[in-house]
Amino acid sequence: MANRPLLAATPAQQQLGIAIIRIVTGIVFLMHGWQKVFQFGFAGVTGAFTKMGVPMPGVMGPFIALVELLGGAALIVGLLTRLAALGLMFDMLGAILLVHLAGGFFLPAGYEYALTLFASSLAVVLAGPGALSVDATLASRSTRTTL
Repeated sequence: MANRPLLAATPAQQQLGIAIIRIVTGIVFLMHGWQKVFQFGFAGVTGAFTKMGVPMPGVMGPFIALVELLGGAALIVGLLTRLAALGLMFDMLGAILLVHLAGGFFLPAGYEYALTLFASSLAVVLAGPGALSVDATLASRSTRTTL
């Protein structure tokens, strides 16, 4: 067994780390999207977005609810990962700029939580889905069939 520095990660550990960030971020977005779609409903989300001053709340409320629900599910399984993470990243950028920035950094009104979700979504955009994903499985299949 080769000596590895204590803080150096193996490739397997790196892939597991990417999967953890992707899956947990996906769960958070899926649950928020689920809440918007199935608990509040599109009318409730539209009303909330109206009160928060989000432009075009009748369009943006349902759209964001579906982005969070479907994008979260996509992240969990790692399908269309970068596209889903990019949509969720812009979702959080909008939340920060339109709703939370005026509340300062700290919760309950601040942007710290939205910033964390923005950063984890950005990390997934940059790192990709990792080896433990549907995207990686599909990519390996297409590589095998074209050889």
